[in-house]
Amino acid sequence: MLAQTDTGAELVSMLNLPEDYNSNTLALLRKGDSRYIKDLKVNFKNVLNTDHLSEKETALIGLAVAVNQNNDVLANYFTKLSKEKEASEAEIADASACASLLASNNVFYRFRHFAKKEKYEQLPARIKMNIMMKPLLGKEFFELVSLAISAVNGCEQCVVSHEHSLIELGSSEERIFDAVRLSSVVVSLSKVIY
Repeated sequence: MLAQTDTGAELVSMLNLPEDYNSNTLALLRKGDSRYIKDLKVNFKNVLNTDHLSEKETALIGLAVAVNQNNDVLANYFTKLSKEKEASEAEIADASACASLLASNNVFYRFRHFAKKEKYEQLPARIKMNIMMKPLLGKEFFELVSLAISAVNGCEQCVVSHEHSLIELGSSEERIFDAVRLSSVVVSLSKVIY
């Protein structure tokens, strides 16, 4: 059991949390000597280092996903990391705003997609989205964050739309893939660290 407890401590240390930090789920994993703690630590370490996203972009996507998950512990971690990677307060706010806007859009467009009724397609959304027109983060990166949040929230129509926009804006499939992979790991981490 000692080896996995040490791995749990390493994960806690990676996130700059107090040494005695524990969540109910992390405690269960530690008590059960779960090998998953090591997997989670490795997965997290791996998604923070990619050839297709800058360190600042990685931090801002992580922040948006943490905000989307209502996870203050991870949002604080990624806010601090974003600042360390030279993100401005305005960029941090834009990433957080993107998570909030996409939560709304994903519910709305997922409903339209599921309902499959022409009438719902014809009715105006009437959801303000001015931030999407001229995002401080730049159009391509805002679309990338939007895609990541849409993937997390399971909105097929939004994922397809944002992926299409990204390709048109010159994004690579590898960059898109890394953003979604990062998001998936942050979501899994949010189930253990909260």
